[in-house]
Amino acid sequence: MFVEKFFNQIDNKVEFTRKQASDFAKQIADDFNPLHNVDAKRFCVPGDLLFAVILNKAGLCEKMAFKFSGMVTDGIALNFPEQLTNEDVITDANEKQYLTINSQGTCTKNTTLIESLIKAYVGFSGHTFPHILCDLMAKNDVMINPARPMVMYESMSIEMFDISAEDVSLELSESTLTIDGKRGNACLAFNLFSDGKQIGRGEKHMVLSGLRPYCSDTISKISEEYMASKASYHHAA
Repeated sequence: MFVEKFFNQIDNKVEFTRKQASDFAKQIADDFNPLHNVDAKRFCVPGDLLFAVILNKAGLCEKMAFKFSGMVTDGIALNFPEQLTNEDVITDANEKQYLTINSQGTCTKNTTLIESLIKAYVGFSGHTFPHILCDLMAKNDVMINPARPMVMYESMSIEMFDISAEDVSLELSESTLTIDGKRGNACLAFNLFSDGKQIGRGEKHMVLSGLRPYCSDTISKISEEYMASKASYHHAA
């Protein structure tokens, strides 16, 4: 499966290099969050890559929920399940927890379906900023701190009505932002389709911290810098 070039497996442990994680973010998810840059001071492996590796190794169940509890950096050896149970936890050698997976229903390891779902979901997820979040912030008259723009991937869930399909597309169905002081909780709901028929649905949840009054000029500048970074990468590739 295409995901396999973005991680290393050593003695039943999974590790990521900065280049692997950064290449996945940019090439597969089209995600140019500076936290995923190879030279980032606070480097973080994309949550979407962890999601992709789980499906690649352990399969897809009819109902799955993923809750992130720690940032994964490069070179950390992680325990990944080969088979899904009701609850699986991704940990390192010191038993530190990074991700919890809850699974229900029938499971499949159909690589065609899983690859299509991964590409559809991470392509959507990687476009969260600036496309979706900027609209949400404008509607709620708040914005993230431009000096330290913290948007954390908190959780996601997926429910498949049909796991016999092999071609998956995704459409955003609803986006909301709930404000609590300087903290915001964004929920992006989506539907999954195959040949025009809905075969599933899901939600992605993110936490926005350090919120302040909205300023369109500041958000425009952040968005322009983000898009310039993306354009520069594609020009150099």
